[in-house]
Amino acid sequence: MFDIHLNNEEAELLPEEIDTISQLTKLPLDSLNLEAIAVVTNIYRVAQGLRNRMEQDILSEYGISWTSFSILYDLWICGSLETKKLAESAGVSKATISNITNTLEKKDLCYRKVDHRDRRNTFVLLTDKGKQVIEELYPRFHSGEVDIVSSLDGSEKLMLAKLLRRVIRENGF
Repeated sequence: MFDIHLNNEEAELLPEEIDTISQLTKLPLDSLNLEAIAVVTNIYRVAQGLRNRMEQDILSEYGISWTSFSILYDLWICGSLETKKLAESAGVSKATISNITNTLEKKDLCYRKVDHRDRRNTFVLLTDKGKQVIEELYPRFHSGEVDIVSSLDGSEKLMLAKLLRRVIRENGF
């Protein structure tokens, strides 16, 4: 049986991991890296769980989806972003950015501005109301972040962040 070589009881496989491994070992693959599968599928589960919890517990009160929040957050941090960069940052297509920006504009949370030097470029900026909403929303969002990793001690959080940064850098994410 697959063992992830950790020494505490929290290292025991999750039922979903056991199911995944059981199914994948039936495939006619030359090699199967179970450690890679465990890491990637658990990153995916954490990301999906985080997204679902934040949407249900916090963002739904503001009528904002995860992607809408991501856009507002990026604009809050960066000030303004060209739509192509905003799409890259949010991990969505320019068409999705256009649709979400339309919705956010209707809520008076952001607006678009055409670059006067190159009219092919459009920038998105927060409105005053958008800034107010993200500044009211973010402390609650951050409490959710803290809660999600509360079972880790400080050194574990630092190590996990360091390892994830390495994966991000080496893959150009």
